[in-house]
Amino acid sequence: MATDLPADNPALQAHPDEPHRGGIAQRLNWLRAGVLGANDGIVSVAAIVVGVAGATTATGPILTAGLAGLVGGAISMALGEYVSVSSQSDSERALIAKERQELRDMPDEELDELAGLYQARGLSAQTARQVAVELTAHDALAAHLSAELNIDQNDVVSPWHAAVASAAAFTIGAILPMLAILLPPPGWRVPVTFVAVLVALAITGAISAHIGGSSRHRAMIRVVIGGALALAATYGVGALLGASGAV
Repeated sequence: MATDLPADNPALQAHPDEPHRGGIAQRLNWLRAGVLGANDGIVSVAAIVVGVAGATTATGPILTAGLAGLVGGAISMALGEYVSVSSQSDSERALIAKERQELRDMPDEELDELAGLYQARGLSAQTARQVAVELTAHDALAAHLSAELNIDQNDVVSPWHAAVASAAAFTIGAILPMLAILLPPPGWRVPVTFVAVLVALAITGAISAHIGGSSRHRAMIRVVIGGALALAATYGVGALLGASGAV
């Protein structure tokens, strides 16, 4: 059930690390989009430039391919996040409008429904009714959205936040393999890029695990292994094409 307690509420003082305040969905939304965007920027652009580096040591083709991957990937990530989160926010807003209409058209039935929901959660009929009446008097819409749909009308996710965070994070993540492949001498480009990318993936894996409250080591191992496989595969393809004279 969503909660939005005032800052001086004793519950917040006792549990300062728990997300009782409103806006948690927004923060997690752009954090998730940002971490995933950075991870994708690192892996996809690194795979492109390492693949090209496997075929040629010329700086021009590597730079061109990397920049194309960066720009195209950032736009693609932003568009994908915007469309996905827009669908979610549209659904939430439609549900909020529907609930508001029901409260306006049939308040008594809605009060009975709210009391029934609390009774189903273990309250006695009398207590559930009292809770429903008091919450309805305070904010009927918020009470119904929380109990029925687990939605906070003031915390609907923003597609623009997700899109901007994803595109910016993808770009930041993509800059790392670009620098790693272009700055060292030709003979060191691929090894340096491998090391830099795998270290960066380990960091993003740890951050994503921290946000989700899961095991950091497991998340780090997953993304590092996946990134290593992607780099090895694209480098192998580039090396084969370069050796065959196809490029």
